[in-house]
Amino acid sequence: MKRDGNTGTWKLILLAGIAGGAAEVLWVMFYSSITAVSGTTVARQVTATLWPAAAEWALAPAVGIFIHMALALALAAAFVPLLLRFASWHPGPGAMVTAATAALAVVWAVNFLILLPTINPDFVRLMPSGATLFSKLLFGLAMASFLQWRVSRSEAGMSQ
Repeated sequence: MKRDGNTGTWKLILLAGIAGGAAEVLWVMFYSSITAVSGTTVARQVTATLWPAAAEWALAPAVGIFIHMALALALAAAFVPLLLRFASWHPGPGAMVTAATAALAVVWAVNFLILLPTINPDFVRLMPSGATLFSKLLFGLAMASFLQWRVSRSEAGMSQ
């Protein structure tokens, strides 16, 4: 895939991070619409995890979404370069999607089995483990799908 140096890579990171972060937000919105879990409470607990004093603010849910999206961009910054390199070694959509979802499953395990039980156990108990794992897998799927689309689009443009 031809990219215009660092600018092209950062644009991919930005868009892939937004895709992954938005997929998780949409999943939590859907999940909260069919269960008793409040999406507002989930966002408030994201805030409480990183800034406990801000958890009771009226704007805490918005701060939680902002924090979530900033973390989504950080995840994309960590994984997009690796996924692009992986895609050059293993072409095809299945390889990138598999790599991304596996990586995000590891991120989920570190977060929900190691870090969050210590930092914010209330957050861990908000949703069932399966629902939070599914959320993280959706992140990986959305990020990889966006990247695969861009790789395919770029390769098609180069072959013309």
